[in-house]
Amino acid sequence: MDALTIVYLAYAFIALFFLFLFTIVYLQNKKDMLYCPKTKKIYSLDMVVPCYNEEDTIEATVKALMASDYSGLNRIYVVDDCSTDGSYKIIKRLAARYSNVVALQTPQNTGRAANAKNFGAKFAKSEMIGFTDADSFPDTDAISKAMGFFNNEKVAGVTALIIAKNRKKTIERLQSLEYKVIAFTRKLLGFLEAIYVTPGPLAIYRKKIFIEIGGFDEKNVTEDIEITWNLVSRGYKVEMSMTSKVLTVIPDTLRQWYRQRIRWNIGGIQTIKKYRHLFMKKGSLGSFILPFFISSWIIGGIGLAIQLYNFGRRIFVNYLSTVYSVEAQTAILTLREINLTPSILSFYGIFLFILGLSFTIFVISFLKEKDHRNEGILTLAGYTIFYLSVYPIILIVSVYNYLKGGYSW
Repeated sequence: MDALTIVYLAYAFIALFFLFLFTIVYLQNKKDMLYCPKTKKIYSLDMVVPCYNEEDTIEATVKALMASDYSGLNRIYVVDDCSTDGSYKIIKRLAARYSNVVALQTPQNTGRAANAKNFGAKFAKSEMIGFTDADSFPDTDAISKAMGFFNNEKVAGVTALIIAKNRKKTIERLQSLEYKVIAFTRKLLGFLEAIYVTPGPLAIYRKKIFIEIGGFDEKNVTEDIEITWNLVSRGYKVEMSMTSKVLTVIPDTLRQWYRQRIRWNIGGIQTIKKYRHLFMKKGSLGSFILPFFISSWIIGGIGLAIQLYNFGRRIFVNYLSTVYSVEAQTAILTLREINLTPSILSFYGIFLFILGLSFTIFVISFLKEKDHRNEGILTLAGYTIFYLSVYPIILIVSVYNYLKGGYSW
């Protein structure tokens, strides 16, 4: 058995393992997927909105927060990280119009969302502190449906259902599917106490614990991943409210998407490095989250390397065969050399593709969004193929950029 076959079978084993794991977890907890506990008290809440060059969306974001039906929402601190567009002028105008909106600006551009968030958090005086990206729009009841999870004193953070807002272009529709699958699996991971990120579009934390852990890591470009691992490593719980819906603007070009994914992966590498000492140790971070991240990335890198090696080797051998055949004046290709018999790996590939497609279709049907049309079968198939083939390459480039340094939000 060659190395490529071994790696491929490892891929198949991991894919089947997690598919069966998620299926079992769903069947055991399907009645609680949309569970929304009522709050035992009205927790005071301040929101922080970091902003850098978001003049097209910042006003809509603030207005979405202003429309929240949660009575405990006190202040909305909008932090401009020295934008070069008209963002800060809009923020100051909103602060003048609404008494509970506070306009803030960092002394100088920090280049990191974590810095802007921490800067705004210093002004918050509430029991809970929440964060919303400047291009995201929580539903009216998104916050109120999330707060009940804090009835459990061990819960330090709550995340929400993040849905793509723009879905016209092909790249946007592919991401829309991805966001849905991620949201669904994140909820399933919650039942395993293994949620690994509280995304920026809407995340709420218990303020005293937020202060205890030192807030966001300002050296990490994916501060929402790092703070979640920090909380979990200390024994705190993180929950997800599937009924708290937030629309967020996603990249609408391949270049923007590429840059975003590179940043996500670099942040993931930073976080793995920081918490690697907990690998295979007590707690869900060491026993589940870290092994999952590390093993999938290693296999992805090795798999890509072997694929590139075989591809290059095949081209080189074919080139030599062609040159030899031309010089010897023999046939370059004969019918006897054409092999149409599918290998067992081909069947594995088709089987995994069908399973992945079926899982995606199930997720879409479960979420049942009424405000967007259903994706067609071509989009579903494209999503499955696209992400399986491109992500290993993104990972390799991310490792290179991480080693090179110089990354920001």
